[in-house]
Parts: sequence; C-alpha cells; structure tokens
Amino acid sequence: MSSAAFSEAFVRTVEPHAAWGAHQLETFNAFLPSGDWSADLDQCHYRQGGQDLRISVLGTWDVRDSSWLWGWANPGFGNAPVARAAHALRRFGHENGVPEFTHELVPLGGAPDPRMAAETLAFGAMSVLGATGYIGVQASPEARLYLVPDDPQVPRHVPDAVTLPRILMTGAGIFGSSERQVVTGYFERHGLPQQPTEDGIRVGLPDGTPVSIRFDAQGRVTAIDAHFATSPAT
Repeated sequence: MSSAAFSEAFVRTVEPHAAWGAHQLETFNAFLPSGDWSADLDQCHYRQGGQDLRISVLGTWDVRDSSWLWGWANPGFGNAPVARAAHALRRFGHENGVPEFTHELVPLGGAPDPRMAAETLAFGAMSVLGATGYIGVQASPEARLYLVPDDPQVPRHVPDAVTLPRILMTGAGIFGSSERQVVTGYFERHGLPQQPTEDGIRVGLPDGTPVSIRFDAQGRVTAIDAHFATSPAT
C-alpha cells in the first residue's frame, strides 16, 4: 500500500491502526471462503462460497476515472441501512479532520497505482471503524464495490507472540511513516498496558507472555523479544 495519494491527516489517523487492521484482515480472509458471490444490498446481505454475512457498504471505485464514491453519497443507497458504515466513517472524518472520509468523491487517478490506492482507502476505513474486515468485488466492468462485514460470527484476532513480529512489521510497512506509532497503536487497540523501558516498551499479551520492543532514535523497531515461559527440566 502507499500513502502517496493521501493527505497527511489520513496517514496520521490511520497509521496507528495499521497493524491491528492487517492482523484482522488476515483473520477475516482466513474465515471467508473463496467462491462465487452475491449481494442483496436492500437486505444488507452478502454470500460468498456458501458463507452468509450481514454487511454494510463503504463505497465504490470507478475504474474509468479512478475515483472513489462513498456509500453515503451514492444516490442508489446512500439513505438506506446498508450505508451505515459509510455514514459512521463520515462522522469520524469530520470529528478527526480527515478529508478523504468527508468528501463525497475521492480522486485517486494521481496515485502511482490507483487500484492499490482504492484498497488503501478501504483498509483505512475498515481499520478506524474497527470493522472485522473488508471485501472488494467487481460489481460491473466499470466499478468495484467495497463492503465491510457487520456480523458477530466473524472472528476477531487475538495478539500472540508467534505472529506478533510479522504483524507489527507488516503494519509498519503499510505507510512507512512511524513504526513506533504503529506498534503502540496496536497495543492500544487491544487495551494492553504498555510499560516504558529505557529504549522501548514492554507489554503483556493476553496469554501472559511478556514482550519487549526496542526502538532506535528515529522510532524504528530494532528488536521484538517474546519472553516465553520455559518448562522445568524433568
């Protein structure tokens, strides 16, 4: 993903949620089977590979002019229940000063890769909303439709020491601006207290595993150490 097409406010707001979003999207993609899809937006219903989900619309990306139209601004369903997530994001955008979330139409044609910019916008929306994933499907030759699940059956990820280094560094690489903000934001999203150390932070994961993370003077991660408990010798 790239931040080239987005405002500083967008990057600053979304980046602390990047590792959380990356982990949750991975969890969602493992949950949702591949296969044919169908959607009934009037009923807030989506089906893919035999899995039924209640969903909400984020927006649509127009392939022809590389522009994004938010669901709340779409005359076809902007006032319908299915646009609930888009309206919530618009409120968030106004409260936090993020223009990408408040403008009806977001031009993405100037991005190095407009399609990837659309994915980045959907990822950012999912992450700040705390949605359990996002879906992008080709609704017509000219447009892709982006949805978020609004269904309690979708699992939420739990931090674990084995995947933690990969998840944190994946999140740090999405925008590449502030690795420290990504790391601390991940733990904040999970409500895990962070204890400052001489050169970083120490956090206890939900299973009790203590993790130490060190940063350099520029806020880049230099080490992620999980202190696994060892069983006594028998």
